[in-house]
Amino acid sequence: MLDVGRHPNIDLLTYSEVEKVEGKAGAFRVTVRKKARYVEADKCTGCGACSETCPTIVPDAYEEGLGTRKAIYPLFAQGIPSTRTIDPDYCRQLNGKKCGICAKTCQADAINFDQKDQMLDLEVASIIVAVGYDVFDPSRIPEYRYQELPNVVTAIQFERLLSASGPTGGHVDRPSDLAVEADIKELEKKEKKSAKALARFEEKHGEASEPFYNKFKTGAYDDEDHKKWAEKYEAHLAILEPLEEMKKRAESFAPARKLAFIQCVGSRDFRFYPFCSGYCCMHSIKEAIIANEHEPETTSTIFGMDIRAVGKGFEEYKIRGGNKSGITYVRGRVAEITAGPNHNPVVIYEDTKERKVKAEEFEMVILATACAPSNGIIDLSSLIGFELDDYHFVKTSPLSPVDTTVPGIFVCGCAESPMDVPESVAQASSAAERAAETAFQEDREKEKAVA
Repeated sequence: MLDVGRHPNIDLLTYSEVEKVEGKAGAFRVTVRKKARYVEADKCTGCGACSETCPTIVPDAYEEGLGTRKAIYPLFAQGIPSTRTIDPDYCRQLNGKKCGICAKTCQADAINFDQKDQMLDLEVASIIVAVGYDVFDPSRIPEYRYQELPNVVTAIQFERLLSASGPTGGHVDRPSDLAVEADIKELEKKEKKSAKALARFEEKHGEASEPFYNKFKTGAYDDEDHKKWAEKYEAHLAILEPLEEMKKRAESFAPARKLAFIQCVGSRDFRFYPFCSGYCCMHSIKEAIIANEHEPETTSTIFGMDIRAVGKGFEEYKIRGGNKSGITYVRGRVAEITAGPNHNPVVIYEDTKERKVKAEEFEMVILATACAPSNGIIDLSSLIGFELDDYHFVKTSPLSPVDTTVPGIFVCGCAESPMDVPESVAQASSAAERAAETAFQEDREKEKAVA
């Protein structure tokens, strides 16, 4: 990405949206809205001081809801450019409240709350659509209890848990445990605030709160000031008791070591997407191997109708995972996930080899979700004019899989169909070559016209 950002012939228009496309192959006119970051990109050094001091904490979409970010933030650690962006939906200053702490902190004077969107007009010879895909929402399958059971997560959420730059620093901590730890931090803040209020009463009356409260219960005090003190102490105890209980529970927390991966969640399913998403089997095997590398005691069970390891060396990778990384492959379709003790999900499935219905408890269940078309692809196709197939992937010719139905507009990656990284890269190279060919033909026609 750094090479792309520094290339003299590449202009990156990040945080931008295509508003309008006109013209034809070789002579497209594209109108792009460059959104206001409220940060001057040419001044921002990416030091992050603004994010550290920003008081507004919001859920982080990049961390799939497992972590948080500030109202001024970078999209992710290696993002290009490294310029921060202020989220207008959450920024206190942009919503009419008093704040502006980031502007006071920024030594580069890069914060600009008056920045506006810019409209850019581009003339291009060809267009490549590479909008990627969206993760299938597994809550559409109610029997898997996604978002009901805290320790049932998607494969992309588990990917963030495994990442060293993720919300847990690469430790496979269970979401139920993370929720308790978040509650502990919140209660600790309330306890600290409550203790300060009690300290003022103790200083005023020259007595500790506990012995005072014991006397108060015997009727030794009946004035308003002592009643308020007693109420504050009771409220303090109401915070302290659950806090101590949660801390005791947190002492037993440990990374999840018994994992279940459920394949074909939404794919190869006539209710949703009847096709295979292609990369899910190998992705689950990879995640199970990495989890075992993090914690050698980790074991994983992969439930699937079959394992489709069709690439070069993929079958050997699958076998090595079973032999060296504690992976068990179960041929069977999972019927339901239910709640077990200690927030452990219980997987109910049919073992099609033994022809038996079984139930097994795991510490975490990972759903290998289908590759779904991008949410904005319908609007984009209406804007540009290319056609979509029955599943809302970009329609192409079987003889030329990067050519859309509009000359001069090409497609690559999962915008065209589900595919893994190597195939996406190869197709991107093909799309780039076709785009360059269109531009070359336009240049030749201009030369002939001049001649």
